[in-house]
Amino acid sequence: MIILTKLDDNKILLNLETVKYLESVPDTLIFFINGDSVMVKESLQEIEKAIIHHQSQVLSGPAP
Repeated sequence: MIILTKLDDNKILLNLETVKYLESVPDTLIFFINGDSVMVKESLQEIEKAIIHHQSQVLSGPAP
């Protein structure tokens, strides 16, 4: 999961397993597999970096 910021400055915790795709319009619009969508302030590049960071933490396991 990653933390993102909605346009009203509220923070959301995004479950990556529920995301269908993202689109830049110019803010980032996230579409979910259930048909819902949400617009966030972070760019596609920022979200991509957050996802890569999250996945690397998951794959490396808990810190010793």
